[in-house]
Amino acid sequence: MDAANVTEEKRLARMAICYDFDKTLSPDDMQTFTLIPSFGMKKEEFWEESNKLAKDNLMDNNLAWMFQLLQYSRAKRLPIRKSYFHDIGAEVPLYKGVEKWFGRINEYARKRGIEVEHYIISSGLKEIIEGSKIAPEFKRVYASSYLYSPDGVAEWPAQAINYTNKTQYIFRIAKGCFEEYDERVNDSMSADQLYIPYENIVYIGDSATDIPCMRLVKSKGGFSIGVFDPEKNARKKVYQLYSDGRIDFYAPADYSPKSDISRYMRQIIDTIAARETIKTEQRGLRVNAEAYRVYTQTTQLFEMIEPSIQPKEVKKLRSSLDEMKNHIEGNID
Repeated sequence: MDAANVTEEKRLARMAICYDFDKTLSPDDMQTFTLIPSFGMKKEEFWEESNKLAKDNLMDNNLAWMFQLLQYSRAKRLPIRKSYFHDIGAEVPLYKGVEKWFGRINEYARKRGIEVEHYIISSGLKEIIEGSKIAPEFKRVYASSYLYSPDGVAEWPAQAINYTNKTQYIFRIAKGCFEEYDERVNDSMSADQLYIPYENIVYIGDSATDIPCMRLVKSKGGFSIGVFDPEKNARKKVYQLYSDGRIDFYAPADYSPKSDISRYMRQIIDTIAARETIKTEQRGLRVNAEAYRVYTQTTQLFEMIEPSIQPKEVKKLRSSLDEMKNHIEGNID
């Protein structure tokens, strides 16, 4: 990379686009396409049993379906391996335009001085998402996952991500504390210390399970988008989310170039770029204003101590104050 490109990289401000996966980038729950049918079951039957298990045992819904998958795999003598999940992921269908969405959005943003990072925050299976065609597009995939035996067989849930603990990953992305075990995510950080400012984060989801993330991002000045299946055209959820002030936009889950969500994302990028330009201007203005503040405070302190110090020291301090004053642009008398 030449010096010009390095300089450009340093100039680019960051933004993050965070996505749910099931019914946001893909038309259905990822388990329904291959995994559940491999047990000789219909998806409705599996989810009914899983939800009943959760209710009867006061169990987290995600832990329930992860447990159910293991139970059925053992009963069928079909041990579930990480490689199998990756293979399933390659077969998961995606909504129109998804595969080329990332490159197109990245290019649009880069022309406006913005570097886009893409993240998944999903209750679905991380291993299936990692096997999907679009896995390389994401900086991080935060999703439910299994603990595996040395030979790669799923044995126990390692992470179960539900609608409430999804929000921690917004904080991780903003603060740059990416590892799930990194407790620095709880540390207080000023706006200047953030890896990605909250107002530069976009969250895209489809349902009630995304509400906490949608609300968090929107409340901190970022943008939330609700999507719905273009074929079913069922808009009840997004209408309610919009009426409740949970989302900024809603659109069909069509990611092609001329789609509504593409148009909204370009508008969001333009807004973030404008904000970043303003921040840059304000940083420049802050230099002189801060220098003036320091000069004023130092002058006041000098006036307080002047009677108690030697004339020789007074002369030195006055010279230092004059030098400080000369470095501040404009007339400040």
